[in-house]
Amino acid sequence: MSLLNVSDVSYSYDGIVNVLLDVTFTVEKGTIVGLVGPNGSGKSTLIKNIFDLVRLQSGSIWIGGQEHARPEAKQLGMYLASNDYLPEFLTAREYISMMGKLYGLDADHDEALALFRKFAMEGRYDDLIEDYSHGMRKKTQLVSALVIRPPLTVIDETLNGIDLEALHLAEKEFSRARDEGRSILLCTHDFAVLQRLADRTVFLDLGHVVYDELTNHLVEEHGSVAAMVFDYLETAQR
Repeated sequence: MSLLNVSDVSYSYDGIVNVLLDVTFTVEKGTIVGLVGPNGSGKSTLIKNIFDLVRLQSGSIWIGGQEHARPEAKQLGMYLASNDYLPEFLTAREYISMMGKLYGLDADHDEALALFRKFAMEGRYDDLIEDYSHGMRKKTQLVSALVIRPPLTVIDETLNGIDLEALHLAEKEFSRARDEGRSILLCTHDFAVLQRLADRTVFLDLGHVVYDELTNHLVEEHGSVAAMVFDYLETAQR
């Protein structure tokens, strides 16, 4: 059953530059879908459309059976952006409390504290975010999603800047989320991570969906996700 359904979405800036062209794909419940593509392929614009951060120009987007701009749909998804812009005047405890309230939840601070320990941030939960490193802010973003448990989490390069141990832990937590029936759209240039995690991979280039296939099928055909991407980029008329 589809949790996210993107159908025939096109988008252009100022009516001139076409960024997305008839993009169609789904994210099923309890799956991890990888989203890959070179810079300028339209990935970030697609994610902004999914979360109604830009006005949908054509096509349709549904989340959990609700039109994506409806409040009920927005409650089902969480967007972890590629930047680390968090409210610096809050502590992590206050930030995660605030995020929980946005989703109508009381955040489980015991769980958040346990995750802070796992992510090598023990003793920092009540420190101001302004004192956090780039990697710590990224890990705080991840912890917020792991504690709130939205049905759909969209991760846009959030894994960049975290250490290898934290990356390994994040992969385990993403797998656990899938096992619990939640879904993740994982946008990353780390093809090895996608190869380990993603059930399906969507490859976007110049606003078009080039591939939308089971990840293991892509690996069988091309040898690896990285090889699939680079083989296409070397031969495509772009």
